[in-house]
Amino acid sequence: MPETPRPDDRPELFTWEFAADPYPAYAWLREHAPVHRTTLPSGVDAWLVTRYADARQALADARLSKNPVHHSEQAHRSGRVGIPGERQADLMTHLLNIDPPDHTRLRRLVSKAFTPRRVAEFEPRVQQLTDRLIDSFAGRGTADLIHEFAFPLPIYAICDLLGVPPEDQDDFRDWAGMMLRHTKPGQPGGQRGGVGRAVKRIRTYLAELIHRKRADLGDDLISGLIRASDHGEHLTENEAAAMAFILLFAGFETTVNLIGNGLHALLRNPGQRALLQESVARGESGLLETGVEELLRYDGPVELATWRFATRPLTIGGVEIPVGDPVLVVLAAADRDPARFSDENTLDLARADNPHLGFGHGIHYCIGAPLARLEGRAALATLLTRLPDLALDADPADLRWRGGLIMRGLRELPVAFTPAGPSGRRDTV
Repeated sequence: MPETPRPDDRPELFTWEFAADPYPAYAWLREHAPVHRTTLPSGVDAWLVTRYADARQALADARLSKNPVHHSEQAHRSGRVGIPGERQADLMTHLLNIDPPDHTRLRRLVSKAFTPRRVAEFEPRVQQLTDRLIDSFAGRGTADLIHEFAFPLPIYAICDLLGVPPEDQDDFRDWAGMMLRHTKPGQPGGQRGGVGRAVKRIRTYLAELIHRKRADLGDDLISGLIRASDHGEHLTENEAAAMAFILLFAGFETTVNLIGNGLHALLRNPGQRALLQESVARGESGLLETGVEELLRYDGPVELATWRFATRPLTIGGVEIPVGDPVLVVLAAADRDPARFSDENTLDLARADNPHLGFGHGIHYCIGAPLARLEGRAALATLLTRLPDLALDADPADLRWRGGLIMRGLRELPVAFTPAGPSGRRDTV
């Protein structure tokens, strides 16, 4: 199959320079090769979908399956490279790699934990966690907002939601840290086997926790999954453990990046940051709500939607996709498509017409989006209120972005500010 011809100015993808700022490359692809076949760093050939209209269509297209078996069968027949981890897919049956009717059944069960009422009830706990984390560094005058704030906040929140006992939550923080720090072996900061070890430890713990909770059910998500299984919902123990795992994994890393990328964007756009700070100080919520949506569009936490595979020949953006081929919808490119968003490269926290794809679209729309939005609003509002002179404490060019295909996030975000006491009081010398 011929690849897109390469003009002299075609950008190189998946380099460290690309990771630091992929948006010029995505703009080139949108204009010259909006549905582009490329070889990924893993060796897999896949299609990148970069225009908004095509992306929205692909995310909701039932002919694109989430189940990697559709790629596996074609890849093995043709001798092509398989996607990473596809042979273990049967061991981890969860919402990100199944289709209806199983997807419909499992999503119905877990959606009860993310209703607007349930998330609203969780708001005081999120605020308590936010304040506690800021207290831990507010008196120091410097912090790394990724490792000291954006990373632990969603970990502790999702552990509470799942029903992980407080005494075990620091273990989860360590295991999640192993996953977050991992990059491909041979790249700066890479940890060979770190993800595999972390996954094994988390899954072993969750299986044990499910056994323990059967004897002492509570008002948490894992207890709810057990009750559903015991009342004829046909949820196997493996499915329950896999469901808890994917909610932990997807629920923490996306929120880490939402908070980290959002703060980075605000620090790089002082005019917009000042408007938001003034609005929050007046006790208004409107700009905070639209602002979180704009940050999701402008530099969202998920760069590429998770894998999809063609179950039959189909056409996207005028390009024919063969059966079995992987399709990756580039959310970061679609959300800066000038055909859909005016001033697409400008951060506008008051943007009203903003149907971004930061949480996906269709039946696989992010089930934890209400919780992520709540955590994002609490994090931004509280930091801007308690540390109003927060400033980037590094050359922006020196900031490092994590290597990876799906997620987009900073490795660290060093900041400086005038020290404040636990109550938010500004300390003076």
